[in-house]
Formats: sequence, structure tokens, C-alpha cells
Amino acid sequence: MKTPLLEGKAAIVTGGGRGLGQAMTLGLARAGASVVVSAAREAEEIRKVADKINVMLGTRRVLALQADVTREADCRRLVDEALAAFGGLHILVNNAGRGMKYVSPTFLTEPTRFWEVDSDTWRTIVDTNVNGPFLMAKAAVPHMLRQRWGRIINITMNHDTMRRAGFSPYGPTKAALESETMIWAQDLAGSGVTVNGLLPGGATDTGMIPDGVSEAVRRQLLRPEVMIEPLLWLASEDSADITGTRLDAARWDNTLTPERAAAGALEDAGWANQSPEWSSRRRR
Repeated sequence: MKTPLLEGKAAIVTGGGRGLGQAMTLGLARAGASVVVSAAREAEEIRKVADKINVMLGTRRVLALQADVTREADCRRLVDEALAAFGGLHILVNNAGRGMKYVSPTFLTEPTRFWEVDSDTWRTIVDTNVNGPFLMAKAAVPHMLRQRWGRIINITMNHDTMRRAGFSPYGPTKAALESETMIWAQDLAGSGVTVNGLLPGGATDTGMIPDGVSEAVRRQLLRPEVMIEPLLWLASEDSADITGTRLDAARWDNTLTPERAAAGALEDAGWANQSPEWSSRRRR
């Protein structure tokens, strides 16, 4: 029997009750990782996710915890619970986020101009999407540094969406997360802890899509499962030479070896942070 890719590793996935988070939690657990999955409000939703996966795998591999990533105490508690339950923390997936439907349910057809956005809504989205990943990484990194091994994976999006008219403040928050990713990678250079971004590569069928979208349009959306294979590679030992870059899940080719699929999916913008060994492999 083949040993799972992430056997013995422990992960946290924030915002794991549905969509991308649920798919990534299942993918990590199937690969052998123990996972703490969190959500700010939907405690019953993440409990059902954990129960379903644990029954499927026949072992208690997923722990559900309600926690708000905008609260520093909640972030520390998530890390402490992962350490207590699973004896370590190796992987942090910063997936929790709030999208444009919090601004307007018709944001896809009737863009809201930035000065029309409610100020409290703006602050809430910025707090979740920018401060949340910071507070989670701040809580997790000391433990990763002690073991000289860690993977921080920030869930991001296409650059075009960051610049799209009517997409404030969601677009600006993901641009900030891009900057966080690249700066944190440099801060952690040589430590054994890497920081990378992962994006679906297109509109994806998640809770961020408003309810009124037609079935024909929904069929054209990417499935959340598109994230799993590239996530597992980023979370593994095989990605040790890559940090401070972005990986486009839609460009991952499952017919190739993971190394070659990663080379095709990694975007050029962050290649300044790749190792010479990886640069050589990518050119082959």
C-alpha cells in the first residue's frame, strides 16, 4: 500500500465549511494529513464536513473548530488546538475570505462604485481578507520555525479580478495578500518555511457566486476540486525550493508528473524566489 503523501503532517484550513475550503480539507485528509477546519460563524456546517470526512476515511483525521480569523485570540486557539490534537502544525491554508456579495447581491451585473460601498462592509472584508491571514500566520510561524518546516498557502485570485471595475474592496484585499505572500516568503527565506499563493484560475462554483446565477452559467464554472492536486504539491516536501510565488490550479495538468505539472502552473511573477535547482528542472 502506498504511503499517503502527507502522512504525519498537521494542517489548518480556515473557511473550510464549503467551496474551496471543503474541497481542500478533504484533499489534505485523503493525503494523510490531520486537519483542523475552521469557520467564523457556520459551526454546524464545518462539523458536518469533519464528520463526513472522518466517516469516509474511517479515522478521526479532521477536527472542526469555530474561530474568527479577525480575532487574534481565535487564531492562537486554532494553532494551540492543532498542536494539542495532532502534536504539531506543518501546513496553514489561509482560505477564509469575504467576497463581493457582501457588498451587493448583484455585483456581477450591477457593479458598485467604491464610494458607494458601505464603510463597515469595507472594513469587514479588509479585516477578514488581509488581517486574517496575517494573524493566522503570526500564530503559526513560531511553531513552524522551531521544527524548521512549514507551508503557508494563501488563497488568491487572478490579477485581472484584482483590477476589475466594481470589485472594491475584494480586489484590493487580494492584491494586499499577494504582497503579504511575497514579503513573508522573503522574511522566512532559509528557514524551511515557504509561503506561496494558490488560485483556482477562473470563476469557481463556490459560495462567493450569488444565488441568482443561471444553471447554464454555473455549469461553466470551475469545480472547487481543481485546487486539490496543486495544493497537495505545495504542501509537500517536493515544493521545498519554491516560495513567494503563485500557482494557477486551472493550469495544472494531471497527465504530467507533479513536478512537470507544477512547472506549468507556477506563474512567472514570483520566480525570483525559486532555487537554482528548481530553475534548472523547470527549463528541462
